[in-house]
Amino acid sequence: QVQLVESGGGLVQAGGSLRLSCAASGRTFSNYAMGWFRQAPGKEREFVAAIDWRTSITYYADSVKGRFTISRDNAKNTVYLQMNSLKPEDTAVYYCAAARFYTIYASRYDYWGQGTQVTVSS
Repeated sequence: QVQLVESGGGLVQAGGSLRLSCAASGRTFSNYAMGWFRQAPGKEREFVAAIDWRTSITYYADSVKGRFTISRDNAKNTVYLQMNSLKPEDTAVYYCAAARFYTIYASRYDYWGQGTQVTVSS
């Protein structure tokens, strides 16, 4: 069982930066691939970024590539999403999730956080 809690969301102007954190419980944190997803009002949840637990290989959605960076700190049981050059279209609730295997598909993630709101003003 993995418990995930996101934090770090807020309001920021276009071009600004935010860093989201996801604190995970459990001694098996390092055995899970971690991903970030987001859901804007009226839209379906979409993949943002993922990091493999074994190789640390990362994958990003085209919409955020070059602007967002996913990383993890196993000592702190925390995964991060550094978001730079934010755009109004990045506005959404951001969720972190844990999967047994590295994947970009939401259906393969076993555990989800409650989400944190990110609002980017123009």
